Amino acid sequence: MQESPAIMLQGMSELVFGIHVDHGEGKLHFPDAAVRSEVIGQNLVPLVYTDDSGMATEQYPFNPNGSPDGFAGLCSPDGRHLAMMPHPERAFLGWQCHWLPREMRGMEVSPWLQMFRNAYNWCVK
Repeated sequence: MQESPAIMLQGMSELVFGIHVDHGEGKLHFPDAAVRSEVIGQNLVPLVYTDDSGMATEQYPFNPNGSPDGFAGLCSPDGRHLAMMPHPERAFLGWQCHWLPREMRGMEVSPWLQMFRNAYNWCVK
């Protein structure tokens, strides 16, 4: 996760955690290099696919669709709109996670639940 204005991802910028990616759809494509530079410059890429070392990657299977620089999602400049390929709704409970580090085993909810808490809090605010 990277710093961005995405409302649903606030407070999660340091997270490196597994998530369901069930297919290779959603590859980002920037035919205009200026648009890509603007997206990067405004921190509108909140999610990236990473390798086992936590480094952004384009390599399969870590990045199932080959998105450039591991981009896994985009958000709007105001943070209200988030488009992402991974499926956090399929990994917010501990038992839904395919693998957990030893220190996280037995947890009831995964860090991905924070996305939905953030959305709720934003709506009631």
